Amino acid sequence: MTTDVLHPPPPGLGAEGRVVRDLADDLAVDAVERDRAGAPPFDETSRLRESGLLAALTVPPGAERATSWEDACAVVRTIAAADSSVAELLARHHVLSRTGHFLGSPERNFSSGGRTGHRTWLLAGDLGAGPVTEAARLRHGSLTITPVRGGYVLNGRRRLATGVPVADRLVLGAVCSATGDIRVVLVDPDAEGVETEPIPDHERTGQRAGGAGLVDFQDVPLGPEALLGVVEGDGYRRAPFTALAPLATALMLVQVALGTAEAALAEARDAILAGHRIHLPDPLDDDPVGEPTAEADLLHTWGELATSLYAASTVADRAGTAMGAALRRGQRLTAADRAEVAVLVATTEAVVAEAVPRITARVTELADPPGLDRHWRNARVLLGRGSTARRFRDIGSHFLYPSRGAPLAPG
Repeated sequence: MTTDVLHPPPPGLGAEGRVVRDLADDLAVDAVERDRAGAPPFDETSRLRESGLLAALTVPPGAERATSWEDACAVVRTIAAADSSVAELLARHHVLSRTGHFLGSPERNFSSGGRTGHRTWLLAGDLGAGPVTEAARLRHGSLTITPVRGGYVLNGRRRLATGVPVADRLVLGAVCSATGDIRVVLVDPDAEGVETEPIPDHERTGQRAGGAGLVDFQDVPLGPEALLGVVEGDGYRRAPFTALAPLATALMLVQVALGTAEAALAEARDAILAGHRIHLPDPLDDDPVGEPTAEADLLHTWGELATSLYAASTVADRAGTAMGAALRRGQRLTAADRAEVAVLVATTEAVVAEAVPRITARVTELADPPGLDRHWRNARVLLGRGSTARRFRDIGSHFLYPSRGAPLAPG
């Protein structure tokens, strides 16, 4: 598989680098067929677990031995260039495994122990971070948690982007009926009162193999140990380190989108070099310097697309470096530090949201190998969840009125 057009993974992965590349090569072999089938990712989850990457991208208690943020981004982008659905599954799992750290309880362990050793849980979920519009509430559902003697009761419905049929545990943010705060809890999807169903086929235009679905909770009993943390009031905006959680999710999805664009360019390039281009150059139609016009147009277009990907990747790398530094600061992170990370994430989202859909759409006009259009469909799902206009306004506000100090919410 040839996927790294302009942005090969950094060398910091060490011995894991070969494992990542081997898994990416394995996933790429049948990626088109699995996208068409849109089946639950049972096999893909087994591949992640057997490769060791699921455990490697799970942040352990204390985080001293955790894979760095920068290396996790490199893993996700490499896997995304082979299969963006699997990459999103892994990306969201990685951020969710940091939940305890974001909420001040880094001792939480996301694995089960037994005589046969530890089994790392695959996490799916949604922290319920940031302001929720009524439209978003209707689309994604809302959860309510009620304190009772001996624990809590969870009710409601939530639409999740990945992992519904395969997750070992769900990490969910629910509004407390007594206080209005967000209580983040760990839920066993096999618990009494939990029902799941897949997203209907007509709604799954992209990211079809990631296991998106709906989860219903009807009087689900939770013990006190299920509570991972409490976000009081607008804590996602006031507590600097906690407020990194939605930014981390947004930045990981950017890595998935960039890997998708890399794959689109690589597959189109391979098809063009194999002679499967849509617009063949006419040798009689020469430009002034003696190069066929169609060939010159192809080179020009390719140069534009590659430059766009390189620029977006560079911006993402800067944001990723800032995020890694912020995560290492932990609870010492200041509001000003968080604001700087936020504006870099918003800038990255804005740049990627313009570059990746254009790249993945344009390549389908240059070549037609089987399944090339899936990258455009996947990009639309990954990047169509926010407003680029709002991001630009937030960025403008940050630079025009820095004294306001308003944290930026991800798109």
